[in-house]
Amino acid sequence: MTLAALRQQGQSLRQIGAVLGRSPATLSRELRRNAPTGNYASSVAQRASEHRRIAARPARKLYVDGPLWSVVTHMLCWLWSPQQIARTLRAMWPDEPDMQVSRETLYNAIYAHPKGELRKDLIAYLRQGRSTRKSRSAGTDRRGRIPEMVSIHVRPPEVTDRVMPGTGKAT
Repeated sequence: MTLAALRQQGQSLRQIGAVLGRSPATLSRELRRNAPTGNYASSVAQRASEHRRIAARPARKLYVDGPLWSVVTHMLCWLWSPQQIARTLRAMWPDEPDMQVSRETLYNAIYAHPKGELRKDLIAYLRQGRSTRKSRSAGTDRRGRIPEMVSIHVRPPEVTDRVMPGTGKAT
């Protein structure tokens, strides 16, 4: 049974919600969005939902046929890092946010590019040249570690006998 058919039978939203396994608030919101005149059609509601979803997404700034793509690929050929490119684009177009992209957008555009020669070329221009990106959460974080560090728990026993820290003499 559909929402429209149950509504035409004169059932309340609570009754319809119990039949469909949905909250009455959800059904009320659905009717308010998609049946302002009182006539609800699921196909029309689905198309409106798809349109709202597309309209809510921001437009992509960096794509192959876009105005920035040739500038970015040219700078990558100079072996510039995505950070340098992002900074340069901000300096080139300070008053045009549509012509500026972040370094993360640059990385995403390169690594999300379909497989092929162009993708291989773009990745080869990056300084690391890795075929895939590795997140920091993958593995252990090695930043701020002291190499060959000795833990305080393995200190010699004579250290506990010291009265004055740092003197090296026990009393």
